[in-house]
Amino acid sequence: MAGKPKLHYFNGRGRMESIRWLLAAAGVEFEEKFIDTPDDLEKLRNDGSLMFQQVPMVEIDGMNLVQSRAILNYIATKYNLYGKDIKERALIDMYIEGVADLNEMLMLLPISPRDQKNTKITQIKERTTNRYLPAFEKVLKSHGQDYLVGNTLSRADIQLVELLYYVEELDPSLLANFPLLKALKTRISNLPTVKKFLQPGSQRKLPVDEKAIEEARKIWKF
Repeated sequence: MAGKPKLHYFNGRGRMESIRWLLAAAGVEFEEKFIDTPDDLEKLRNDGSLMFQQVPMVEIDGMNLVQSRAILNYIATKYNLYGKDIKERALIDMYIEGVADLNEMLMLLPISPRDQKNTKITQIKERTTNRYLPAFEKVLKSHGQDYLVGNTLSRADIQLVELLYYVEELDPSLLANFPLLKALKTRISNLPTVKKFLQPGSQRKLPVDEKAIEEARKIWKF
């Protein structure tokens, strides 16, 4: 019997959090090996575990998978969260790339220079309400179904709802004019596997505060 997937990353969200969400939604238990010091990362590099010398890395099914998209693609395919045919997969890919565009902006915001944060927040809010959320709301409205693609749960739904949580952390009012997205968020959040992941004490990672960022800067020199 195969062991649990083992996730190698920092003890924070970053590029691993979507992988945590997807595994959790699929009902897959996983272990985490946190990289706490530069020496921890160097050890992984020296033992050949990191093909491109960077994390995230996931040990799964006898492989050391790197590159976030490759990891997510594998998990989604393995657990039937990637559509039933090539057309559905194309739609899922299109939607998650849109999610990734906005998620990248939100992910980098905490480590942005202080004098740029207000400008970046304004830009994120504008793109959230005028570009990304209207597009996803339109998809749900166009077919009147419970999920984005094929009326079946897919990685697109899970990754979009993950994003909606981050949007609400920035400003809860940003979702006010998107009733179908709010309904999707509620629907996915009430799935037993996701509901468990959202409970306190789970492996879901919380936002970092300024103190944690400053400590990380000292260790990782960014």
